[in-house]
Amino acid sequence: MAAPNTAPNSAPSPSGTSPDSAGPPTGRQWLALCVLVLAQLAVWLDNTVLNVALKTLADPRDGLGASPNQLQWSISSYTLVFAVLLFTGGVLADRYGHRNLLLTGMLVFGAASGWAAYAGSATELIVARGAMGVGSALIMPATLALIARVFDRRHRATAIAIWSGSSGLAIAAGPMLGGALLDHFWWGSVFLINVPIVVLCLVGSLVYLPGAATRVRQKFDPLGVALSTAGLFAIVWGIIEGGHRNDWSDPAILGSLAGGLVLVGLFVFVELRVDNPSFDVRLFRNARFTGASVAVMLVFFGLNGSMYYTSFYLQGVHGQSPLTCGLTLAPVAAGVLLGAPLSAPLVKRWGVGPVVATAMLTAAVGFGSYVFLDQHSGLGLFWVFLVLQGLGMGAAVAPTTEAIMAVLPADRTGAGSAVNNSMRQIGGVLGVAVLGSVLTSVYRDRITPRLDTVPTRYADTARESAESTRLVADRLGLPKLSGFADASFVHAMHTAAVVGGMVAALGGVVIWSAFRRGRGQG
Repeated sequence: MAAPNTAPNSAPSPSGTSPDSAGPPTGRQWLALCVLVLAQLAVWLDNTVLNVALKTLADPRDGLGASPNQLQWSISSYTLVFAVLLFTGGVLADRYGHRNLLLTGMLVFGAASGWAAYAGSATELIVARGAMGVGSALIMPATLALIARVFDRRHRATAIAIWSGSSGLAIAAGPMLGGALLDHFWWGSVFLINVPIVVLCLVGSLVYLPGAATRVRQKFDPLGVALSTAGLFAIVWGIIEGGHRNDWSDPAILGSLAGGLVLVGLFVFVELRVDNPSFDVRLFRNARFTGASVAVMLVFFGLNGSMYYTSFYLQGVHGQSPLTCGLTLAPVAAGVLLGAPLSAPLVKRWGVGPVVATAMLTAAVGFGSYVFLDQHSGLGLFWVFLVLQGLGMGAAVAPTTEAIMAVLPADRTGAGSAVNNSMRQIGGVLGVAVLGSVLTSVYRDRITPRLDTVPTRYADTARESAESTRLVADRLGLPKLSGFADASFVHAMHTAAVVGGMVAALGGVVIWSAFRRGRGQG
């Protein structure tokens, strides 16, 4: 394989000028970026907007009566499909035109959002969320590739920083928007909000984004897609079900995990031998590419995992409404907005490795600091931890994205950006699966001794989750049991926070090591 070409795509910009022209970006180019940011915002918003609705979905009266593993799958089905089909989305974007795929993806995403809003069961919601993941997988590779076409070398880093910052903004905007909707409407409204965003993106794409340039006739890789999908699904299923059953020695769990790892290994084997792989694992021979990709995956492991249990902590333990919960999470946006613009000048002075490693360690401290929270903690301390998370995420995402794109051939920007986004999603899927399972397992072990005096038919329900325990406590008139549920949940959250913080910190070590060794690469 030839060495990666770092030259940007030289297709004309929507303003009709060359991307390498000397002038500053035009108003039309900035409007094109607005469309791309809005498209990405819709995708990332759906990663976070559901978090504040989880407690409602678990309610058999106001929601769907979803069990803990169904709640995990309602998040994971979206991110899992999103992650594995990003490979195909990148190939399709390179082959049929980035704007065409963006338009198609928005249509699929909007239709699936309507389906999810009116799902009649937790299972139907999980399937609809998977369909939304298909749309997102078509959208994301196209957005970053179009930025490479619209902006020249000098302004591309700024455009990518703005684009990356929108994903961080969605971390805060999602819970706030979801909370506001849940305070006034039913749970399905958190999905219907996507429809007007889709309409705006469709119109803006037709008006401001460049049409098809020279298309690259990449071959499809159905075997690679099938192996990656089946392998990741088996691993995630094993992790979620292992936590749900609280029996990691179960042959079905062990078989699923082992089978998934074998399939992922076969996927790598196949991709190394395909002439035009949809996911070019050869790119990982570059130390900087590997370090940036793996580090992003590990930090998103901590982020998505913490977002999963934070909602239960605020709404369950502290009794907040969905809207108050969303507003409580808002300070993370302040951290992102401060961290993102700081990263560019710091990277110019100190380099990607030291800056991003420090940023990821800062985020890891934010994740791990949840061990200092309990049932009676004030919000001030919680907000400090959120700002730390936001600062770290904001300062880490843009430089790593730029480092990844720097080693991509010009004709593989779609497929290459899929690697960047798929690593985020895979990290997020594993974060929810692993930390959600840790939360479930530790909670059950902690609450079970407190259920000795509860009738068996109620005890089996109560040990499912803190929400189930509180429902049983209300039904049986046992207020002390609710207190035990809160204390047990906090203990479980502490354990999950330590795991999440350690994994995110490992991301900082990985990128520091990769960029220290790889100064002459990429």
